[in-house]
Amino acid sequence: MPATLGELSIGEVRAHLLSREGIRLRMGRFVAGIRSNLPAVADGLSTLYHDYPLADAQAFCDYPVEVSAGGPLRRMVRPQAIFRFEGMQPFKPLPGSQAVAMLEWGLNWVFTNHAQHYLIIHAAVLERDGLGLIMAAPPGSGKSTLCAALALRGWRLLSDELAMIGLDDGLLMPLPRPVSLKNQSIDIVRQLPGQPVIGPIAHDTAKGTVAHMRAPRASVEAALTPVQPRWILFPQFAAGHALDIEAHGKAHTFMQLVSNSFNYPRLGVTGFEAMGRLVDGCDGYTARYGSLDQIVPALESICTRSA
Repeated sequence: MPATLGELSIGEVRAHLLSREGIRLRMGRFVAGIRSNLPAVADGLSTLYHDYPLADAQAFCDYPVEVSAGGPLRRMVRPQAIFRFEGMQPFKPLPGSQAVAMLEWGLNWVFTNHAQHYLIIHAAVLERDGLGLIMAAPPGSGKSTLCAALALRGWRLLSDELAMIGLDDGLLMPLPRPVSLKNQSIDIVRQLPGQPVIGPIAHDTAKGTVAHMRAPRASVEAALTPVQPRWILFPQFAAGHALDIEAHGKAHTFMQLVSNSFNYPRLGVTGFEAMGRLVDGCDGYTARYGSLDQIVPALESICTRSA
């Protein structure tokens, strides 16, 4: 059996997606089983998940998902993409041209709502010299663009969307997947050094124009190695803004992380204790900046001094 998805031809990828088991990909400690009858999904997977290990049909599948076309009539008139998880349809259908983006959003939803043995924060996560940087921020803050820039400079990508903190050990569990880019960020990242690989572009989505950058191969290969968190950053991009980095106390950092957490209330006392341990072991900052040329070297300096 091939070791990675990239060893399959596009015809083989399409055939596997149509099979009962689908394509089973190892994403960190999880196995996602993906089925689809849409050729665009096969093309997107081949581009974005080229380096991901394949799990055999006997391996336990944590998360079986499907992105499929609508009925026969819909396939000819305004084709749709429908996301399903274990038979459920948690979202309304999207245009077929947005199928790959829908798969990524659907996988985010699955991990967020079902990996409840972790404290989960909406954040990009990277590692430098064995220590983890958590960048928590709402959409539109520049988080993903900054994440892509750091990953292309050799930082290890753990996730673009989800900081997953072990409830017992407090370590960051890697879940490296494609980095989500929107609107102007697509061209910005495309022009960065490091040979970024950009997947299909979806136009006119609820988030505008959307594409994804392939996770670096080294990050995928290290997906089973957890990381000790060390820094927490709340990035705020504003075009033309001068660089301003402000250090925060523990209480401020704690409350900011709570506001960006998906399951903190659900975990109760366990979540409170996990969040407390995380904040106690990290330095917290807010960074306001107007360009990657400002923030990237500043971050690398901070993370070198305080490692």
